[in-house]
Amino acid sequence: MDFDTPLFDSTLAEAWIRAAAAAVEKEQDRLTELDSAIGDGDHGSNLRRGFDAARTALDGFQPAGPGAGAVLTRTGTTLVSKVGGASGPLYGKAFRAVGAALPEPAGPAALAEALAAGLDAIRILGKAEPGDKTIVDAWTPAVAALRAAAAAGAPLAEATAAAAEAAEQGALDTVPLRARKGRASYLGERSTGHQDPGATSTALLFRALADVTRR
Repeated sequence: MDFDTPLFDSTLAEAWIRAAAAAVEKEQDRLTELDSAIGDGDHGSNLRRGFDAARTALDGFQPAGPGAGAVLTRTGTTLVSKVGGASGPLYGKAFRAVGAALPEPAGPAALAEALAAGLDAIRILGKAEPGDKTIVDAWTPAVAALRAAAAAGAPLAEATAAAAEAAEQGALDTVPLRARKGRASYLGERSTGHQDPGATSTALLFRALADVTRR
């Protein structure tokens, strides 16, 4: 275990999910607008419903230990059951994988590896790779940035801030890409010129993580 102060524990995990829910609520219309251009137009509403349910699922929840695992596993299970479309299973599986990797409070390096496990879950389920214009295009650089910051000895807040910046840039970098997965791929060349909604919501999640670890 890393012994950075503070560590990512159940308290910060719950704060992250609540901050993520607030961010999705605030950006619901933007996510819907992005998805309307190249998808079904329901990404914002689906995610809001899921994260609202996740927030409710954590009301009064008492994890057995101080690790973030139980909180994130509960979140993932809720997202799988409450979010329609592709995003529910993808984010749900990701949070469950992250949770499984965090039984104890974690420093930046352990958190990076847990988030890498979440990325692996997304890639396996969605059969997506970097450049396909998906969630993966924001999550991949975020993990890489967090790993690099951890290796350089950065504290948790600094490491997660680097991850958030990388995720945001990754989302922006989807604009010129041609979608190769999901409904957007049906548009062919017409999918270029639009920012991917899944990568955008991923950036929101990583920014929420940075915000709660900075407090």
